[in-house]
Amino acid sequence: MLRLVLATALAGVVGWEREQAGRAAGLRTHMLVGLAAALYTALATLALAAAQGDVGMRADPVRVIQAVAIGVGFLGGGAISAARGDGQVLGLTTAASIWTTAAVGITVGIGQYLLAAVATVLQLVVLRGLARFER
Repeated sequence: MLRLVLATALAGVVGWEREQAGRAAGLRTHMLVGLAAALYTALATLALAAAQGDVGMRADPVRVIQAVAIGVGFLGGGAISAARGDGQVLGLTTAASIWTTAAVGITVGIGQYLLAAVATVLQLVVLRGLARFER
């Protein structure tokens, strides 16, 4: 349960930043993505532990990580749109932040708290700190 709470909190920090930036995928979206990624990863870990000695059950946490990454890729793809007329693509950074938030959730889900915290800080640096250089 600690993993779920921590993943939700770290994702919430990034979601808050996105909310402050006025993006459609903000606080709740990022929190749910982080929570779901941590939950799927924790479930895979539990399934692997339960499968020890059971030759009939195949549990592979790596496949769960791949499934989360692909599923969140579709969610992020929905955030991307092309503006008509000028050829501008919108939502790429939002999609990337959703994808990165899922990776942070997976990282918490496998118990790598420090790595997840550092990744969250780096994500905030990219989203907030580098925005000044774009202008």
